[in-house]
Amino acid sequence: MSNKLNHSMSLARPDALDITTKQKVALAVGVVGLFILALALFNTNFPNKGLFLTLSLGLISVGTIIYSREAYLAKLEGIKNDGVWFKSISSRGVWGWILGVILTAFYIVLYFYPQYLGLGKDGAENTGLISLFDPLSQLLSGRNASQWFVYGTLYTVAILLFGYKFILKYRHNRYQQIRTISVMFFQLGFAFLIPEFMYVMNNDLPYYDLKSVWPLNYYIFDEWSIKGFLSNGNIGLALIAFGILSIFVITPILTYKFGKRWYCSWVCGCGGLAETAGDSFRQLSSKKLSAWKLERWLIHTVLVFSVVMTTAMVYTYLGYDSNNFWLTRNVFITFVIAFLTIVFVGVMYFKRQELGKDAKFGAIGFFATIALLIIMHFTGTTNELFFIKSSALRSTYGIYIGSIFSGVIGTGFYPILGSRAWCRFGCPMAAILGFQQRLFSKFRITTNGGQCISCGNCSNSCEMGIDVRAYAQKGENIVRSSCVGCGICSAVCPRGVLKLENDSMKGRINPTEVLLGNDVDLMKLVNQK
Repeated sequence: MSNKLNHSMSLARPDALDITTKQKVALAVGVVGLFILALALFNTNFPNKGLFLTLSLGLISVGTIIYSREAYLAKLEGIKNDGVWFKSISSRGVWGWILGVILTAFYIVLYFYPQYLGLGKDGAENTGLISLFDPLSQLLSGRNASQWFVYGTLYTVAILLFGYKFILKYRHNRYQQIRTISVMFFQLGFAFLIPEFMYVMNNDLPYYDLKSVWPLNYYIFDEWSIKGFLSNGNIGLALIAFGILSIFVITPILTYKFGKRWYCSWVCGCGGLAETAGDSFRQLSSKKLSAWKLERWLIHTVLVFSVVMTTAMVYTYLGYDSNNFWLTRNVFITFVIAFLTIVFVGVMYFKRQELGKDAKFGAIGFFATIALLIIMHFTGTTNELFFIKSSALRSTYGIYIGSIFSGVIGTGFYPILGSRAWCRFGCPMAAILGFQQRLFSKFRITTNGGQCISCGNCSNSCEMGIDVRAYAQKGENIVRSSCVGCGICSAVCPRGVLKLENDSMKGRINPTEVLLGNDVDLMKLVNQK
């Protein structure tokens, strides 16, 4: 019996939950697997790289599976968020900061110093960690590994293993099980295996993650990518057409029917990692009003930046002479400005009331985008845009958005800012889908305010920083641009207050319809729903 004095007056146990002996053994097994990767990082010369890679990933997998089964299968089904604020690693404690520093350092090295991972330059053989993955890369595509193959492998393994853990944790909720299997499938198949197989079938084709949609796959419209697709005949044209259709047809239709959850919680790799490996950190997202205000400004600033940079990227390799190609710089910039204007005018005319105060911010974003495009067109030269070399400008988008924000900050800061910092503050795709969800989607989370006991489980578990409890207490539908429809708020509610629904557009946004027990028109209001 412990002699430790506990001065807490809480009825619940305030200490972190202890792990069992079996879980300690599982952790030790996993650590041995990570140790093999660490040895490879420091240029240990393994006699059989394929065997040691299999051993490393196998030990990590076995350790994670045993730990997860012991953590959840030994208990009854139901809500499992006990002690998350009492564990150092999940409450910004010492272990949380250590993990954050390690992840951030890994991303910095991955993006900017891959030679320290062992990447061979100018045809030289790989060494270190990257060389350990050469046998797997040779097996899948017949080429040596790159830092991106190593990252893709570890990323996929993380989603698969922590996805299994997530399924066990929420095994009482069918929705969580199905969507987790979905992100595991799309990551393994569409993001990892299919691109490797496409290289084997046609190694001239540029890399293409079929589930990644602009502006996430910003590289699809770069000059080298377009030339690579066009040089491969019908299959290249089909991939370009699919990319364009994904932006203007497939995405709006699916968002209209299901909300942004179809992508952010069911398909996207960033969301997949956040939901699985990042599940232990979801409660760390700030629910402060100041964080929400920062979110609105920052994510839409990134969207403006993405639109301008993508337009500039295409603009740099177009010419002025229509005799060479009909799509000249003048035609392209006119088309982009006309399209953005049509969207803006249409939204302001048909959806002005639903936008409310946000209409002002939308107008600011629109006019800022148009102003930047006009300045670019009239000040740009053959080699410079915004007085910057075209080649440098094209790489800017990938460095600041694709690398620093989504990788270094978005994933490296999981233990500090929560698992969806990138999705919440920086993802331009989330901004576009959020815009569509708020104005044109059937999706909403309905609330039964009369059943809410204000326990706060929903708000605590919202990784997007939404104060769900405030909506539930008023019986107000949750129709937020930032909501990714993960459904965890509903899964952890002990009273069944929250429900994810797809219904008609009518009555979807009901900020003034607070259902009170003494409302004389209550039944009439309910019958109108």
